[in-house]
Amino acid sequence: MYRGAPVYELLGGSDRPLPAYASTHFGDASGGLDSPEAFADFAIRCKEMGYPAFKIHSWGAPIEREVRLVTTVREAVGDGMQLMHDPGCTYRTFLEALTVGKALDEANYLWYEDPYMDGGMSAFGNKKLRELLRTPIMITEHIRGLEQHVDVIVAGGTDLVRVDANLDGGLTGALKICHAAEGFGLDVEIHSPGPAHRHLMASIPNSNYYEMSLVHPKAPTHNGKAYLDYEDELESIDANGCVSVPTGPGLGVSIDWDLVRLNQTGGFVFEA
Repeated sequence: MYRGAPVYELLGGSDRPLPAYASTHFGDASGGLDSPEAFADFAIRCKEMGYPAFKIHSWGAPIEREVRLVTTVREAVGDGMQLMHDPGCTYRTFLEALTVGKALDEANYLWYEDPYMDGGMSAFGNKKLRELLRTPIMITEHIRGLEQHVDVIVAGGTDLVRVDANLDGGLTGALKICHAAEGFGLDVEIHSPGPAHRHLMASIPNSNYYEMSLVHPKAPTHNGKAYLDYEDELESIDANGCVSVPTGPGLGVSIDWDLVRLNQTGGFVFEA
């Protein structure tokens, strides 16, 4: 029977406000995020907008600049903003990742994501890194499905679990991973924004922040432009730094089919 309910309700959740963090573009060289000071200035701007947390996607090298980056941003925003660091598996060696990790410890970062060139998959390597650092490690963005996520958890390779409904078997597959992590007493952080991810976060107890990515001080984000009544932009948070969950039936958003057809490159029609 058609119920006309939003997905979060069907999953047992609620339309609670979701705290969001500003998740930056990777560092550039074009005058946007081209220096530690530029990242710091953008973090201050996001803090003043109401964001409770800010995540750095950095350049990856040189390591000395990476260390200066994490300390400069912390000094700029003070202790009243949560900070995260994600080099996107760009640090060349384990020792480079450890060097930046020690700086994160000193600067009291919330988490350290996909540190070095293991492809984001080495449970053993990240377990060793966890043993040497205080800052929680987060991997599993680059593996797929329930079994691989649980394998990394059991092997001790991560403190926080990454999940993505677009890549991990839809909402059903992602929800399985979220519940599995909850069974191990671990938090799940959902990768990237979108209506489905708002519903997913609203349906689980073990997630902290909604990722507003990829934001930049000089460029629009253009998340969700395929929707008529929904967007994920830098300015999409409320005064408390939260986003809302769509309350209409299903995902609660309307698709801009004219825009979809304008950008269509192929397709198939299946007729009953």
